[in-house]
Amino acid sequence: MKPSHWLVVGAVTLVTLSLWAWFNRPLEEPLWPDRVMGFAFAPYRADQDPQKGVHPSEAQIDEDLALLSGKTHAVRSYTVEGVMASIPKLAHKHNINVMVGGWIDSDDAKNEAEVNRLIKTVNANAQNVVRVIVGNESILHDRLPVEKLIGYLKKVRSSVNAPVSTAEPWHIWLKYPELVKHTDFIAVHMLPYWEGIAQEKAIDYIVMRMNELREAYPKKPIVIGEVGWPSDGRTRIDAKATQADQATFLRRFLARANKEKYVYYVIEAFDQPWKANSLERGVGSYWGVYNADRQPKFPFHAPIVSIPQWYVLAGASMFVGLLAITLLFLDSHGMRKRGRFFLAILSYGIASLAVYVVYDYSQQYLTGGAMIFGLLLGLGMIGVIVVLLAEAHEWAEAAWVQARRRDLKRPEVEDESQLPWVSIHVPAYNEPPDMMIHTLDSLARLNYPNFEVLVIDNNTKDPAIWQPVRDHCAKLGDRFRFFHEDPLAGFKAGALNFAMHQTDPRAEVIAVIDSDYLVNGDWLYELAPHFQKPEIAIVQAPQDYHDQEESLFKSMCYAEYRGFFYIGMVTRNERNAIIQHGTMTMVRRSVLEDVGGWAEWCITEDAELGLRIFEKGYQALYVPKSYGRGVMPDTFIDFKKQRFRWAYGAVRIMRAHIKELLGVRETSLSWGQRYHFLAGWMPWVADGLNFGFNIIALAWSLAMIIGPQFADAPSVVFSILPLILFAFKILKHLHLYYTNVGIRPMQSLAAAIAGLSLTHTISMAIMQGFFGGEKPFFRTPKKAEGHRFWHALSEARTETILMLSFWIAAFGIKLRVGFDFFDTRVWVGVLLVQSMPYAITLLMAAISGLPAKRLPVPEPHATSADNYPTPASESNAT
Repeated sequence: MKPSHWLVVGAVTLVTLSLWAWFNRPLEEPLWPDRVMGFAFAPYRADQDPQKGVHPSEAQIDEDLALLSGKTHAVRSYTVEGVMASIPKLAHKHNINVMVGGWIDSDDAKNEAEVNRLIKTVNANAQNVVRVIVGNESILHDRLPVEKLIGYLKKVRSSVNAPVSTAEPWHIWLKYPELVKHTDFIAVHMLPYWEGIAQEKAIDYIVMRMNELREAYPKKPIVIGEVGWPSDGRTRIDAKATQADQATFLRRFLARANKEKYVYYVIEAFDQPWKANSLERGVGSYWGVYNADRQPKFPFHAPIVSIPQWYVLAGASMFVGLLAITLLFLDSHGMRKRGRFFLAILSYGIASLAVYVVYDYSQQYLTGGAMIFGLLLGLGMIGVIVVLLAEAHEWAEAAWVQARRRDLKRPEVEDESQLPWVSIHVPAYNEPPDMMIHTLDSLARLNYPNFEVLVIDNNTKDPAIWQPVRDHCAKLGDRFRFFHEDPLAGFKAGALNFAMHQTDPRAEVIAVIDSDYLVNGDWLYELAPHFQKPEIAIVQAPQDYHDQEESLFKSMCYAEYRGFFYIGMVTRNERNAIIQHGTMTMVRRSVLEDVGGWAEWCITEDAELGLRIFEKGYQALYVPKSYGRGVMPDTFIDFKKQRFRWAYGAVRIMRAHIKELLGVRETSLSWGQRYHFLAGWMPWVADGLNFGFNIIALAWSLAMIIGPQFADAPSVVFSILPLILFAFKILKHLHLYYTNVGIRPMQSLAAAIAGLSLTHTISMAIMQGFFGGEKPFFRTPKKAEGHRFWHALSEARTETILMLSFWIAAFGIKLRVGFDFFDTRVWVGVLLVQSMPYAITLLMAAISGLPAKRLPVPEPHATSADNYPTPASESNAT
């Protein structure tokens, strides 16, 4: 890279490092006390799960109590089933008191057995059992009616000497005062995270609720049976679950509890990975002060840092970002500083996000399935990032260049008699004769000395269609020759190969236009001289159209087409990597013959020919100036079929040339050319992959609706990336259409709508291109009758079904799951964004069904290139 490039990188690196440091600045909080009053105690290890009958041994429980010895006065247990009944006895060895719990469920027989064990355990360990809990949130979760729970409370209170209660959140105690009458104290759970309270407000919230309980039951002692905060999990309304939030909450609470003289049990001593499959789902695993390996999760006395290893992550993001920048800055010597700053900021931002996502995922307790799922999501994240960086690179190269590196000016010609002889080929199949006659008349008015016109009508059956064209060619003189061939295989490529064999021996250049094109008189005069340079094999002018005012539908299509020809093709031309398209193209005859002519196996024979010519080491030149205009598809279904053919053909070309594009097979392709062909088709490939994502998203959403207790929304760190990419592409589109194409914001919006309406069509084309067989050539009809409104809507029936599926999924999640978790809200946002292209397709279909007006065919002189401004990127790049 140039020294100026390193200055940009250095500046952005410094800013990025400063941001990492700022977000991880140390926070001073109250110190952890020498001993906490109590811990909720579930001694399960990472590989143990009570739901599967895998429990800790007495030795393991003893190890955990030994670790807590001297750090707490008491622990709280939740059941006396099996080995858990030994907790009081083992705790006594370590001078730890116990609030013993009995688990009450909906099974009466099990409850009776549990109550009997509870009474026995309490009476056998009177020396250190200080309280007894009968049931844990049994009323909250509707495990049994209040009356039945009161019966169990009566039985236990009459059988033991220790104080007895049940454990419920604050609102349950306020709702059921009759429950209070049958307890010796109130064991209340204060878990503001589950109520969506921001960590910064949580302590005051607990104090407020405690005061409410004291006011309601002034004579009843209150014990906080659970109080805590998770270190990982989903954001619930305003409550974020991070390690820093957990540390801050607990250190502040313990200081406030000491001041308020609260009796409390911190939930909990150790993380419980098995709870990932419980009602608490992912967040339930992360309430421990110690992790599953029995290591403290945060400092007890030192300042709190959000990510203690932030400098390692910052270094990793610097490395990944620098790698991306190095690749993006290759061959970018013409880019302005603002373009390099744009790419550098984006690279470091995306790298930092990716590194954080990997770090965050690595901090979780992952099962084998979760690891596989995370790997798949990671691959998807990499794909989104690659597409995002490719889009960013095109944006920077289109908007922020100092000057174009290739000379597009017409070479001086000393002797015009030496201009190359040009053979113009016009393939046709079943085209309206009046339209073709106008095309031929425009060719007859070319201001060029040496040319011929060959019209090849292949396989048109009706003589009334092709004979008037033949007769008109005869009227135009010897320059015009007409061929009607039936049968003739190979579709358009077959017709063009046939024309090659009929071409005048003097012809050095072969030009191709579609049968609907009205060419400007200076077309050949301005572009043919470029062939004086022997390395030039292709000279290409943009496709353009003259019927954009015929309807709103065509106006929108017209705006959408222009983006490719005045943004994508302009940047590709800088590295000699344009997509050759089969009209307004000129190719050196000797090169065309050398590469074997047009490929009859490919339905996008023009783009495939251009790639083969590049593989031979020749150059192409793109002049972004209109020299001819045709007609657009008249109906939405034809618009879709045309784009299907382009996308499907691109995939088949990639499949046929993948070794050349990847450098496996030796060719003369430069790495810049390979990049543009692969990166240029990447958004289409991404659309194909996105369809798979959509099907998975709908299936996932269905699982959330059917079993909300088992299926969570995907983590926001994964959901947010598709939203970022969508927003980024929209911003890029609006900016470049304004600066480089030179159209107004409303026209740019219309172009975006037209482009998005093709998303599903492109998806299907990509998938069928990769996994399907060969598709026949589809000719875009000219002068076709537009469909009536309801018929036009039926052309979007598949997209409408998908749109409704996404809307129903979003509404179903709102009803069944709710919006408590931020991840769920983001996921619903993803569903709605993913539905937008399908909704827009329906809108585009409706617009295409509106009445159109027929315009008179313009005279050829109206197609003058002077009527089309040079794109802004050529004239005043900033």
